Amino acid sequence: MENSQFNCDFEVRDYECDLQGIVNNARYQNYLEHARHKFLKTRGLDFATLTKKGIYLIVTRIEIDYKYPLRSGEEFTVHLRLGRKGRVRWVFNQEIRRKQDDKLILKAVVIGAAMNPEGRPVFPRELDDFLPDWQ
Repeated sequence: MENSQFNCDFEVRDYECDLQGIVNNARYQNYLEHARHKFLKTRGLDFATLTKKGIYLIVTRIEIDYKYPLRSGEEFTVHLRLGRKGRVRWVFNQEIRRKQDDKLILKAVVIGAAMNPEGRPVFPRELDDFLPDWQ
C-alpha cells in the first residue's frame, strides 16, 4: 500500500482455513482488526482506558474486496492508512498482501466513530489530540 502508516505481519494458521484449504472469509476481519488495534496502541491510544472513561470506539461500516485467497503457512502483511472522514468519523484504508510476492489479497475500507455512554457520536479530546499524527 502506498503511503501506509503501519504494517503488521502474520502467518496463516491451519485452523483459519476452511474445507477448501483457503482462509475463511470471516478470518480476514480478525487480521484487519488486530492490525488496527496494534496501530492505535503503538500511538498511545488504548481501548481499555478509553472505555473506562466512557468513550466507545466502534466500527460503523466495513467494505472488503477479496482479490485472492491465502493458504495455510503463507505469510502476509496488513497495511493501513488512517484519515478523518467528516466531523466525527475516521477511516482506515487497509490492504493485505502476501509477503513472498506482494500479491494483493484484499482491500478494505473501515469507517469508525466514537460514542459516549448515551450512544451519541463524539470526537473526544483524546482522539482530537491524537489526530495530527494521523494526517
